[in-house]
Amino acid sequence: MSENQINPSSPASEITVADPVRPQINQDVGQGRGVYISTYGCQMNVNDTERMYSLLEMANFSVVKEPEEATLIIINACSIREKPVHKVYSEVGRYRKLKEKNPMLKIGVGGCVGQQEKDKLIKNQPMIDFVFGTDNIDALPNLVAQTFESSDKVINAKFEHRAPYHVETLVRNPGVSTFVNITKGCDNFCTFCIVPFTRGREKSRPLSHVLMDVRSLVKRGVKEVTLLGQNVNSYESEDGADFADLLKKVAMETDIQRIRYTTSHPKDFNEKLMHVMAEHQDKVCEYVHLPAQSGNSRILRQMNRGYTREEYLDKIALMKKYIPNLVLSTDIIVGFPGETEEEFQDTVSLVKEVGFETMFAFMYSPRPFTKAASFPDHVAEEVKNRRLNELFDSHEKQAFDLAKKYDGQVLNVLVEQINEQGKAQGRSTQNKLVYFLGSESLIGKTVPVKINFASPNVLRGELVQ
Repeated sequence: MSENQINPSSPASEITVADPVRPQINQDVGQGRGVYISTYGCQMNVNDTERMYSLLEMANFSVVKEPEEATLIIINACSIREKPVHKVYSEVGRYRKLKEKNPMLKIGVGGCVGQQEKDKLIKNQPMIDFVFGTDNIDALPNLVAQTFESSDKVINAKFEHRAPYHVETLVRNPGVSTFVNITKGCDNFCTFCIVPFTRGREKSRPLSHVLMDVRSLVKRGVKEVTLLGQNVNSYESEDGADFADLLKKVAMETDIQRIRYTTSHPKDFNEKLMHVMAEHQDKVCEYVHLPAQSGNSRILRQMNRGYTREEYLDKIALMKKYIPNLVLSTDIIVGFPGETEEEFQDTVSLVKEVGFETMFAFMYSPRPFTKAASFPDHVAEEVKNRRLNELFDSHEKQAFDLAKKYDGQVLNVLVEQINEQGKAQGRSTQNKLVYFLGSESLIGKTVPVKINFASPNVLRGELVQ
């Protein structure tokens, strides 16, 4: 069977899917000019930047390390919270002198901020030459060509809702570990979240395309992939294969050594997926990021999360039954509209009960287009700030206590690089960053490291000879 033909777990249907599409590019748009991309936001934004660089290199742009060296500057920005939007305007302002010195300099804004703000960006900040949305990255070289050919401002932020998600993973220097997109967009419409409006409706790549990309990356020396999407659990290939099917096939039908994935939604995390993880722990890492957002059922209902506190805890218990060595992290929002002190304490208690080794917590920030922005009883900023600090303080002690279990353990560490201090750096299957003395010959190898210092975010140890 050829690589572009799917053999799903249900043999009743077999579908032929076209190969991934590589964009057609004018190969001398850049004329050797320098491009610099400033990136902040989620892993999806980081992955999008890598795709932009790959496309622009194909168009004969040269990647530079500093904006002062560039003739093209792109800001790839997240808008999940309010501050990054202001950060874009501030960053563009810092480039004023560069534009005065080099009239040829073009400045563009992409990512979720570009999708959300569109023409507002150009109206409010005249130094911006072009804006593009999250669904228009593959058109970037042509968009940039228009910008260099004319003084007119260019905006391209339309969603291609009906176009299939048939793309090729583009990574310039994948290294030891890299991302592979499997879905984009989101259909959940949590009341606090702008992602469905900035990333569009949910689409999944064909399973065969993902397998082709992983196999290709393995040939380039990649040892670990992270399957990436706003909600990987709702993945559905054109042949009907779900995320558990995909995970199993990547584990069984490619030579990749390690598999991670992010981000999961609790309502879609099913027992079938738990079984696949347990069955393939030789490749699938035991680390799961499962955003709870709140520990109170009323607030979860207001958030439109699709589960209760009790259902979340039941799912965690079942996951730990299947995967006894499970390592968990989560996202939490404090100060959601109408959240009482008692409801906030439910979140504190949930964090303690689950035992998250890592927690990412944020104060609620109203976003345009979202339902929660119009909810009554918004929590005062000083109250949100106090609650956030209280949650961090509570979790910090727990995180240090949980980290103690790694003291004296021997962990399998995939070595990714030698850092500036000359120490080997890599990650364990528990997604812990581990440092130890080692040479460059270890890069790309999985080695045993005995841990002699453990903190919530960093482990230090020594190579077991």
